[in-house]
Amino acid sequence: MKITAKNEKSLILKILNKLGLNDEYAEIVADATLDADLKGFTSHGIGRFPQYIHGIEKGNININHEIDIERETEAIALINGNHTFGQVVAYKAMMLAIEKAKKVGIAAVGTHDSNHFGATGYYSDLAMKNDVIGIVTANTEPAIAPMGTKKPLIGTNPIAIGIPAKDTYIAVDMATSASARGKLLEAKRKGEEIPENTALDKDGNPTTDPCEALEGSILPFGGYKGYALAFMIELMTGPLVNASMGAGVCGTADHSKLCTKGDLFIAIDPSKFVDMDKFKGETEDFIKEVRASGDTIVPGDLEVKKMAEHEKYGLKVDEKLYHNLKEICDKLNIDVDEYINQ
Repeated sequence: MKITAKNEKSLILKILNKLGLNDEYAEIVADATLDADLKGFTSHGIGRFPQYIHGIEKGNININHEIDIERETEAIALINGNHTFGQVVAYKAMMLAIEKAKKVGIAAVGTHDSNHFGATGYYSDLAMKNDVIGIVTANTEPAIAPMGTKKPLIGTNPIAIGIPAKDTYIAVDMATSASARGKLLEAKRKGEEIPENTALDKDGNPTTDPCEALEGSILPFGGYKGYALAFMIELMTGPLVNASMGAGVCGTADHSKLCTKGDLFIAIDPSKFVDMDKFKGETEDFIKEVRASGDTIVPGDLEVKKMAEHEKYGLKVDEKLYHNLKEICDKLNIDVDEYINQ
């Protein structure tokens, strides 16, 4: 089964409008969700909607709530998301960071009391599209066990960076674990195994079973280096932004609990350092130098390729996801088959 990009966005908007989400918020959530699927981050796309619906039903995602700016200077802001959709909170936080960076050169906006916001790179892309460097980090429910231990205490803690260039999409969006937790949830839904050297079961033994991995821990990428980076992000998106950290973080995967994670959005305006055309030109020069070195890629190439493929051929919908979406749509009096090709 497949769904076109246009139909996926239309279906998401239909679901959200039926749930009572206002048009502004619905557009943000739909755009961020589709962006994740188009780039191949299907674990953070429409496949997350059953969990979002559960969060709304439990009262842990409060649709249409406004954000509150609790602290603010020319270069810094702290936002209370009031547990509305994470995509909305993150979008508003990044746009505020961009606005501030355009004025003073560099800005950082932290958020707490938000929700799962989809793929981290969507928000660093917002900065890049506004000729600003974007850096985004977040913490999540514990998934990584500290080195030499078995009990998870650190999140998969993603980091995304987008850098404006003349003609090339330059971006990276990655978890600091060997796999994002969403990919394990997706593998569980599809009944698939996960790659070796990804996770451990609850007894600390290697496993390729996503169910065992979700009860155990996910390995950090690159051994100690990934663990150390995840550790630092935990602090920058926990106590720094008035959010929880370690075992206190919940609600990013299990929406039956109120989300307690934090996010940090950083924007840097290159034009405050050097001439913008010079910066973009030299960035492109380096890209050309890397490409000329051999059969290689630069960060962002894989996403560009996947976006083109998915725009042309559509997005796959596995049977379990189809039935999940049909269940949601039936309750809302939406004909899901108008959007998905069997």
